[in-house]
Amino acid sequence: MSATSETVATQASTNGTSVLLSVDNVTLTFGGVKAISDISFNINKGEIRAIIGPNGAGKTSMLNVINGFYHPQKGQISYKGKTRRRMKPYQAASSGIARTFQNVALFSGMSTLDNIMSGRSLKMKRGLFWQALHVGPARQEEIEHRAYVEKIIDFLEIAHIRKQPVGKLPYGLQKRVELGRAMAMEPELLLLDEPMAGMNLEEKEDMSRFVLDLNSEFGTTIALIEHDMGVVMDLADRVVVLDYGQKIADGTPAEVQSNQNVIDAYLGVAS
Repeated sequence: MSATSETVATQASTNGTSVLLSVDNVTLTFGGVKAISDISFNINKGEIRAIIGPNGAGKTSMLNVINGFYHPQKGQISYKGKTRRRMKPYQAASSGIARTFQNVALFSGMSTLDNIMSGRSLKMKRGLFWQALHVGPARQEEIEHRAYVEKIIDFLEIAHIRKQPVGKLPYGLQKRVELGRAMAMEPELLLLDEPMAGMNLEEKEDMSRFVLDLNSEFGTTIALIEHDMGVVMDLADRVVVLDYGQKIADGTPAEVQSNQNVIDAYLGVAS
């Protein structure tokens, strides 16, 4: 175990928390450009962890490393006590990591219900043959999965659009459907990449409520990238701040908000 990992484990034990995911000295480069440089932080089980910073700070690259889309040249990720250097996105999904994207990535011609159902694919045990026949065990399995999806639809208050093609929905509702699809995977760790982007105040309030309820009622651990500092201060238990691919602060929202390095790089000078 590295010195960083030992420190993280000691802090977690002292605070009575359990580390779900640990990022240890991760460096990611593209050619001669360092997107992430020697970054370490952890995500505790059951918390809402925010990752903030100016554009180009390396936030989305960090999420892509966590869910296996990018593979770092240096450092490692430890998830549920297992250390890995390389993992493909489908393996991350199978292990309980789900995510949404900065730009909505839905099947525009499919209904809300079918888009959310697509998130259940990893939970389906019957093979393609049975699913094609749609009889017997496969039919029963689909009924059970649809019942779970209907609970998500009720939770997100989108029953009125359950049969509508998502391509015809307002942007705020599309973001809600994408959250529903990620929820359908029953993730232990949910990565949200700017879930409030492009939303008006009312839509942000609704999404914030869903994130809080998802965390408290479903017990889902959440890591989110968000530019709205009001949202971050209200939602996050802890915040890590990146700037030009480097970590410049890590702590509670209040600690980060008063950190001079963060003020200079991201928040601006308080009046």
